[in-house]
Order: sequence, then structure tokens, then C-alpha cells
Amino acid sequence: MKRRVIIIVCAVLCVMPLSGLLAQGGMWLPMLLEKNQKDMQSKGCKISAKDIYDANNASIKDAVMLFGSGCTGEFVSGEGLVFTNHHCGYGQIVAHSTVEHDYLTNGFAAYSKQEELPCPGLTVTLLQYMKDVTAEVLKGVSKNISEKQRESIVEQNIKDIVDKVTKGTNLSAYVKPIYYGNQYILYVNKIYKDVRLVAAPPSNIGKFGGDTDNWMWPRHTGDFSVFRVYADSNNEPAEYSKDNKPYTPKKFLKISLKDKQEGDFTFVMGYPGTTKQFLTSYAVEDIQNIEDPARIKLRTEILNIYKAAQEESPAKRLRYASEVASIANGWKKWQGEVKGLKFLNAVERKRQQEVGNPLMPQFKQVYDANRKYKMENLYIGEAVLSSDMMINARRLLRLIDLSKDNSISEEVLSNQAKSLAKSLQEYYDNDFTSHRSVDSLVFVRTMKIFYDDFAKDNYVFLRDRMNKISAQDYFAMVYKKTILNNPEKIVKVLNNYKRKDYKELVNDVAIELLSPIMGQYINETSKHLRENNAKLDSLYRIYTADYLAKFNSSRKSEDVSMNDGVFPDANLTLRVTYGNIAPFKPKDGVTYRHYTTIAGIMGKEDPNVYDYVVEQKLKDIYYNNDMAPYGDRVAFIATNHTTGGNSGSPVMDAEGNLIGLNFDRNWEGTMSDILYDKDLCRNITLDIRYCLLIIDKYLGAKNLIDELEIIK
Repeated sequence: MKRRVIIIVCAVLCVMPLSGLLAQGGMWLPMLLEKNQKDMQSKGCKISAKDIYDANNASIKDAVMLFGSGCTGEFVSGEGLVFTNHHCGYGQIVAHSTVEHDYLTNGFAAYSKQEELPCPGLTVTLLQYMKDVTAEVLKGVSKNISEKQRESIVEQNIKDIVDKVTKGTNLSAYVKPIYYGNQYILYVNKIYKDVRLVAAPPSNIGKFGGDTDNWMWPRHTGDFSVFRVYADSNNEPAEYSKDNKPYTPKKFLKISLKDKQEGDFTFVMGYPGTTKQFLTSYAVEDIQNIEDPARIKLRTEILNIYKAAQEESPAKRLRYASEVASIANGWKKWQGEVKGLKFLNAVERKRQQEVGNPLMPQFKQVYDANRKYKMENLYIGEAVLSSDMMINARRLLRLIDLSKDNSISEEVLSNQAKSLAKSLQEYYDNDFTSHRSVDSLVFVRTMKIFYDDFAKDNYVFLRDRMNKISAQDYFAMVYKKTILNNPEKIVKVLNNYKRKDYKELVNDVAIELLSPIMGQYINETSKHLRENNAKLDSLYRIYTADYLAKFNSSRKSEDVSMNDGVFPDANLTLRVTYGNIAPFKPKDGVTYRHYTTIAGIMGKEDPNVYDYVVEQKLKDIYYNNDMAPYGDRVAFIATNHTTGGNSGSPVMDAEGNLIGLNFDRNWEGTMSDILYDKDLCRNITLDIRYCLLIIDKYLGAKNLIDELEIIK
């Protein structure tokens, strides 16, 4: 085995082209940013790498946080005030909204700290420092051990590293691989749990353009919300308490009102979620031609159902707002991704780079073997578990599985069942009678697509059932007859649950449908996915190491490392990306300038389309020219390489001042997670001046403006 690996490595080094897989873009590790300093300054940066990241002294990294579990936020005052995107705070805004106090529709502002609203469950994570721990993680790993042995050693080493750092402290830590496990980075954090909602614009500003404009440029969305972090008397993390004080950050960002010109340097610091720049042509081909189209098809069906329901009443519009926003985001992104990959001829470009690479036959073999299992996984997530009924059936199925385990006591089963009963009762109390017709449509239509496109060729039991009934009629019958469609009965069964009662549940039509699907997934599909993904991890580790070695061997500088010129894929850890403000040309004959204005909002106004309703107060501000000192700019674009997770990230100027909030990418450039193109890819930024205009002139929250340090 060892000899074979060496042969592969040498062969790849001989054939891999220097032009590389990753010629553009970049999401750089802050602790290694000094290697980028010369390039950044050549593009206009006027501060040093240490001003951005310094493990021992206050730097910009201390002003930037992981907001919740998948966005970025930044401190903008010495009293823990945080700016992030409206869509990042969306769930909290909805949670605090009622028909009587509809903060989602009307906006919200706290004019004193006493009016700020607690957000249970919301956290912000502040990085203390990061460190390369590759040697410690790979201690005991050799080339002649199995992948399973390697994984076991690595997991234990990581546990030891984390335990050593966190024991006896209030720190949290994790270790993440980069370059497919060729390098490992330790991240040490503090997690603050008392976060409160401070302000949000009305939805017709914060989500102006809605799903229609999502991922598009030109853009006119006021995508911001404001929160505050609280800490105990020692400025340390604490659970919510009235006695907590506003957190005092080591660093907060000053805000610049200066105009932005084409060519100006900008940089973004945040928590990008996932990029896949090293993917082979086989993976890209599956994404472009199979996976994304399947997701788009299913989500189109679901969105049509929810949007039709939203048109029925304001209450339903509010009820399904979060679902629609969540579903539509990926739905539109995948459409742009497919379009961009095809436009760039990504599959063929990858194949040309792979010519002669001895790893490619192995990659093809694994991808071919994995395709069915990946699609099954996709359909279970996007179709089978897309309805509330099937999600609840999955919970019943877990209770049934526990009931079959005689080592589980009756008391434990009873407690589990009562907990489920309580959760279901809350669900049924939320206007289930009205929601049932919507959820049944989601179930029937997505399950029919699932059956037609996948299940009939892969599930014998389902194909047999369709001999006497159409798929649509069968799924409609399941929804109608399941015990989950009888709130009183299922809640009563669960509140009085005994082990023997599982025999009644197991014969329910929804369980009879779901059980064999999940059984096959758990017992067969997940096993194959794990095995094939382990093979891919091993192949990509070799593939990436060889590329990096070849790339660095071509560098003239003596001071080279794995990180020189080739950024590690994003993995929801703190990164820096930089570029310049620039227009772009999406197609022949069309050029978009680098900014938008409030005039564009007025031009898009359509009182008959909810996404384009313009608030009268905003019109008054604009037509009365009451915009000083902020002006009329709304958004701008630049060449920063961003992705999901960068939502809410601070966009800064050459001096490190806050000039905007990153909130999107252009539709034509959404393939940048896989293949970045500097001519097509733009990050979309909310101009900080529009954010302040709304806080000041629209919400009237001058108390918040007074907290900020503003450079005019």
C-alpha cells in the first residue's frame, strides 16, 4: 500500500498543470495574512495584516463574530452593538412578531436598552485565537495504516488538543481540517449567550425585492438588523439575566460615510460556510446535471404551494414567511450555479486539467458507485421529509424504535412519549386546521416527484403498491388516514403510552410508508455513503497535497508554504477576502454600474406586488430630500470572493472602516463556490449609509446613531 501511494504521488506531480485549479479568488486564513500583505497593499490596502488579525493585541478580528450558527456580525460600538443582515436576524424578528405587534412587517427599534428583546438560543462566537496543530493531530499517522485507523487516531488527537485548551476555562474550541486533511487548525472561542434584538427595518425595506431580486443585481434591499451582546459583570459569557451588562468588545468598527468609487480597495472578514474549489469534473458534472436540477424541481413545487397560501391572508403571509425565505434561498442559488457552471464550461475545463492524472479512474469509480446513494440522501431531505407530517412521522418512528429495545425502561419511554405529545400539541394548536391543506399538498406533490424520479426504480414495496392505485391517490390516502391527521387521538395515545402501544403506531399508514425508506437509508445507504465518502476523502487528500506541492515547487520565493497562493476551502471559520469595487458585464451588450440608489427603489415600486411595496415614510424621506448626511446610495458590488456564511460580514475600506454589510452574490456568479471567475463574480454589499439612513430617519433611533463612531 505504501509503495502504491508513493507511485501515485510522483505520477501526479509530473502531470498536474501549473495553471492550477484555483487561479482566482481567495478566502484567506487571518493568521497567515502577512503572506498576502504585499498583494493587498498593491490593490490599495493601507493597513497591515496585524491590524486585521493579531492573536495578542486588539485587532479587527475581535470586532467580527460568528452570528448564530451560519452568519457573520460585527461590533459597531463600545457597548456591544452588533450589525448583521436582516435575513440573519429574520428568525428572531419573526419569533418576536405577532399580528398585534408585527415587527417583521412594521419594523422595530428599541429606544432604550430596557426595550431590547431577549433572543433565547441565539449566540455569538468570538474567536480568541487560531493555531496550526497539524503535527499534533497527525501524530501517530503513517501512510501504511487504513483510513479507519487514521480517522481514529486523528479523532483522539483532536480530542486531546481541545481538552487541553478548554479544561478549567470558559473557552470552547474545535479543530478543523483544511486542504482535505493535509493541515489542521485549532480555533479557540468564547460563546456569548445573551443576545438581544435592538432594531430591524420593516420587511418592505429589509427584504425589498423578496425572492424575485434574491441573488440579483441591481439590488435595492436594506438587508440589516441590529442586536446587542450582553455579558456578566466581568465581561464574560453568561446566560440571560436582567443583571447582565452590555459587552465591551476589545475592538469595534468605525463607520465611514465617505463615497465609494470604482476601483476602491475593499475587504471582507467573516465566516464563509463552504466552497469546493478542488472538486473533480465528475463531481461538478453531477452537481450541474443531476443534483441541482433535482433540488430545484422539488423546491419549485413547495414554493408554489406556500406562496399561494401566503396570498390568502396577512396571517398566512407571516406564518410561511420563514419557510419561504429559507427554501427560496437555495432554490434560486442553485439555478444560478447551474447557469454559471455551464457558461464557464466548468466540466470540460476541469477535465482538461485532469488529463493524464492517474487518480481520475479511481475518482470516477467512486462517484459512479456513490451516485444512487447521494440522490437517495437528497430525495429524503428535499422530498420525503419536506412536509410537517413526515417530519412528525419520523419522530414517531424513533419512539417505535426505542419501544422495541427492551433495555429502555417503561419510564423512559413514557417520558419520551409525553415530550413528543407536548411538542405535537403545540404544533396542532398553531392553526393546524388551516395549515393541514397546505401541508398535505406539500406531502402529496413532493412524494409524487420522489416516486416518479427515484423511488419506483429503487423501492420494490412502493412500486408494488402502485399496481392498483396511482401515486398521487396513494399519497393523498396516506395523509388523510394517518393518525397524525387526528390530533386528539395521537396526543392521547402518547400521553398514556405503554411499550405495547408501538404495535398500534407501527401499523399507521405514514409509518408503513416511512419505515422501509428510513430502514433502507440507515441500514444500507448511509453505510455506502460513509464508505464512499471515506474513499473520496483519501483521494482528495492525495490529490490536493500533490497539487499544493507542485504549485509551491514552482514558486521562486524561498518563503513558501501550503498557504501561498492557494486558499483552503471555506469551512465556516474566520477568513479574509479582498478585492476592489467594480462594475460587471453579465452578458454581451449589458453593463451594470457598481452602485444603486433610492431612485431605483422608487422605480421598482409596484403596490400590487408585495415584494415591491415601498413604505410611504421612505418615499417622504426621499422626495423631501431628507437624506443628509447619508445620501441616496443603497448598495454596491466588488470582487470579494464570498459565499454563504458571509451574510452580515463587514465590508471595510482601505483603512479598515466599515462601509457596508455583505449580504449576497450576483446570480451570474453563484458558481463561485466551485469555480470563481473575476469577471462574473461580485459580492453585493448594503451601503452602510443606507443602513444608517433607515435607523436614523425611518426608525427614529437616534440613540443608536449616537453610539456609533462615524467618520464623515
